[in-house]
Amino acid sequence: MNVLNRNINNIFFIFLISHLIIWTLVPSLTNKNLPLDTIEALAWGSNLDWGFNKHPPISAFFPEIFYQIFGPQDWAYYLLSQIFVLISFYYVFKFANEIFDNIKLSLISVFLLSSIFFYNFTTPEFNVNVCQLPFWSLVVYYSWRIFQSKDIKFKDCFLIGLFAAIGFLSKYLFIYLLLSITLLFIYLIYFKNIKKFDFKYLITLEVFIVLLIPHFMWLYNNDFITVFYGLKRTGLEGSNILDHLKHPTIFIFKQIGILIPFFFLIWLLAKKIKLKINLKDKKLLFLLFVNILPIFLMLVTSMITGSKIRTMWMTPFYLFFGVLFVYIFHSQINLKKINSFLYGFLFLFFLSPMLYSYISISETNKRTDYLGKEIAKKVQLAWDQDFNKSIDFVVGDEWKAGNLSYHLKSRPVWEGFINNETLNIADEYLCIDDICVGTYK
Repeated sequence: MNVLNRNINNIFFIFLISHLIIWTLVPSLTNKNLPLDTIEALAWGSNLDWGFNKHPPISAFFPEIFYQIFGPQDWAYYLLSQIFVLISFYYVFKFANEIFDNIKLSLISVFLLSSIFFYNFTTPEFNVNVCQLPFWSLVVYYSWRIFQSKDIKFKDCFLIGLFAAIGFLSKYLFIYLLLSITLLFIYLIYFKNIKKFDFKYLITLEVFIVLLIPHFMWLYNNDFITVFYGLKRTGLEGSNILDHLKHPTIFIFKQIGILIPFFFLIWLLAKKIKLKINLKDKKLLFLLFVNILPIFLMLVTSMITGSKIRTMWMTPFYLFFGVLFVYIFHSQINLKKINSFLYGFLFLFFLSPMLYSYISISETNKRTDYLGKEIAKKVQLAWDQDFNKSIDFVVGDEWKAGNLSYHLKSRPVWEGFINNETLNIADEYLCIDDICVGTYK
């Protein structure tokens, strides 16, 4: 058994390394420029704060660390994105092994994620959605440790608070997972009397709130700009009564479409599917609360408010879907006859990077075709003709100005959009079209 487990662990390690290498190399070789969200994160990272006009700060923090180590090397940010994906895969695998106590089923649970494009095709673009992934998986894993343990550990409660805060500071939608887990424990403690309230739970809440205080202060001082941006993205201001039906319906069909390859692999895994749900099963109850309830709450939000739920917002919501469905159908899975599943997995595993490469090479009008490096050289040349100092800052939108901040050797700080306030900080400046660069007074 130990030899078998060691072999499965080796397969899992090979899977992780293969995923990392493929999804770091493919975009590095086929893209001419970093994607929009990554450039935005790097622009914000050049001038780190406790929040930005679109998002809270964590998605800018990690790219800035990588910039300080690697500089303007595109491959480094594709690597960063894959590191976040791999950490989430690792904790899904670790969690699954505690659920099944069967390392083969745990491996299958992770392999199933390769059929969901959130975990392959869209991962090269490091953004707030990818940034949530490891913290989503960590919160679920440590919540499970508390859920199934009779002896609540201080460390587990502390870590949940820590990872929950970092996840929330990646993107506010992280609250849907936190709310679902909170409702689970309320249900178990006050309605089913299965668990007793433990004052160690308050450690989680305390750590979570304390870590968010600086961001809440920033929000207050900046007129809650990040919150209003998120609301604007939902289309809430212009919604009408029909949107309360239309947007939830679109949301449901999009989720079904996203999961078609996933359900195809489930069918290959257990061709005789018989659905048996036992809500008294504590493991299944936990899996339903961390998988289905967050999606249901998103649907309810759309129904009540009439808001539009953008597809990419759902990126972390399906991390544990493999565990859920393998658990539901595990009695119908014949591990001696899973060759068709493995073929299907390998087909999808290699199809995604092939499609990505084809689209990246064949389509020539994408953000990743932007000539950011060449434009930065022209701006630097124009600057050097008139000024002797190095460029300290850049102003303009996050895309064009962010590209200059990233590509220019002096790594100028992105100071926001062009207006009298931003140009007043300049001693000398040069404006070309809708971007300006300059030196501080």
